[in-house]
Formats: sequence, C-alpha cells, structure tokens
Amino acid sequence: MTTAPTPVPTTPAATATGGGAGAAATATTSPTTTAPAPRRRPLARLGGASWLAAVPLLLFFLIGFGLPTVAIVIGAFTTSGDAETGAGQFTLDNLTASVQGAYRTAMLSSLKLSALTALLATVLGLPLAQAVVTSRHGWLRQAVLTASGVLANFGGLPLAFAFVATLGNAGEITKLLHLTDHGWSLYSFTGLVIVYLYFLVPLMVLTITPALDGLRTQWREAAQNNRATTLQYWLHVALPILLPSLLGGFVLLFGSAFAAYATAAAMVGATVPLVSRSIADALSGNVLVGQGNLALALSLNMIVVAVLVMAVYLPLQRRSARWLS
Repeated sequence: MTTAPTPVPTTPAATATGGGAGAAATATTSPTTTAPAPRRRPLARLGGASWLAAVPLLLFFLIGFGLPTVAIVIGAFTTSGDAETGAGQFTLDNLTASVQGAYRTAMLSSLKLSALTALLATVLGLPLAQAVVTSRHGWLRQAVLTASGVLANFGGLPLAFAFVATLGNAGEITKLLHLTDHGWSLYSFTGLVIVYLYFLVPLMVLTITPALDGLRTQWREAAQNNRATTLQYWLHVALPILLPSLLGGFVLLFGSAFAAYATAAAMVGATVPLVSRSIADALSGNVLVGQGNLALALSLNMIVVAVLVMAVYLPLQRRSARWLS
C-alpha cells in the first residue's frame, strides 16, 4: 500500500535556504519574503569619484588661497628684513601699527565707503529688479540681466577713465551742466560713491532677481483676497521673506566694495584714504622703506573683515533658499 506524501508548509527560512526552480517560485509567492538589500557599492564608487574630481579644485584653492594666507599671517607677526633687530623675529608691532594713526583712518574710511555704497545699491537695485521681474516683455528682462552682468564686472582703470571723461573737472557732462560752479568734484568721497554704484547696482540686480522669482503668486493673491494693499503686501509678506536675501546681497556688495582697489587708486589716489591704497603704499615704499610686513598686517585685517562678511552671508543664503525653494 502506497501512502501519499504529506505536504510540508513552506517557511521563510526554507525559502531562503532552498535552491532550484521550486525555491524561486516559493520566494515569489510567499507573502513573508523580504526585499533584497539595496545596492550601495555603485553609490560608494560614485561618491569616491566625485571626491576624486574635486581634488584639482581643492589643490587650486590650497595653492591660490591657502599658501598666500599662511604667508600673510606669518609675515604679519614677524619683523621685516630691514628691521634692526633682525628679520623673522616674532612681533606684534605690525598689527599694532595697522590699527593706529593714518592706517586706522584708512580702515574706517573703507568701511564707511563700503557700507554706504552697499546700502544705496541695495535700495536702488531692489525696485529695478522688481520692475524687470514683473515686466511682460521677455526681451527686456534678458537685456537688463545681460547688461547687469557686464556692468557688474566693469571696473578698474576703464571705469575710472570713463567717469573722468564724463564727470571729471573737464568732463563733457561737467562742462555741459557747469557742475564745477556748484562745487562738484569727482575726486572726492561723494564722487567715489557714485562710481562704485555704477557696478554695485547691477550686481544687486543679479543677486536679488532669483529671490524675487521665488515669490509665489499665491501669496499676493491671498493678500488681495484679505483686502491688503500693495504696500501692506510688501511690508507684511514680501519684505519679511526677502529680508535674508536682501541682507545677503548687502553683505556681498559690502565685500565687493571693500576689496575694490584699481578704480579708487586711478581716480582719487590719496585724496580719499582707503586701506587697499595704504597696502599699496606700504609695499611700494611711498611713505617709509621696509614696511612690507606692515602691509601684510593690513592685508590680514582685510582678511578678517572678509571672513566676517562670509560668516554672515552664508547663513543668510541658506535661510533665504529655505523660504524661496
């Protein structure tokens, strides 16, 4: 007498350890079968490849920025080769002298010029960018943004020559409007502010336009449905959202104006004291010979200001991106 075999229930353990076609069929029909683990090796290889691709950039940053910064720091805390006590000895005299007398005046003047021009460029650039964003003509937006990209990078000697030829003592506009009779002088602090606005306002337009594009139309419609005026919408909705971007743009413009050198050096010379001009004078020995390490100390002060600017700018950019993304 032959008895039929008793069926054995399939378990996950049996499915995992079994082989052949029957095991495969059981694995596909069993409700308790676990999904295969995700493959991580390709992602790991991709991450390694990305780091490998970033090595040239890191080397460039190290050579172009890291080594000069180390040299500046070492030179700012050591004596120069012309010192009577010998070169290379540790000293704080360079840093002490860099924040006193004429050098302190130059630093304060640079900070004042940078803050004022950045504030004016922020105030002027916001409505201009808003007019471009809300324009119905696409060609106007493209033309303004293209011109802003060109003007934001137009500086140095060409910019100084252009303003001297138009608003200088013998400039065309100066003679046409008789500006000298009203006390106008391009070679002054006020003239330098106007020249800096020439490239800072376009830079602000480029900086704030993506943030204005991030303002959603639903927010304006919701404000209008609640009977809010345009002024109330901007005061209570748009400006609070744009505030991190505006502050970030202000900080960026401040850093750009603070680091500018060629335009001011070619146009006003030593009429307006600036720390960048003081560094050039110390390096060239126009005031005293052997002040190279003092120039490095002044450069270190500028690096500290730049680091503070970036420390403020990066968190503001992340916060604005969180709202407008």
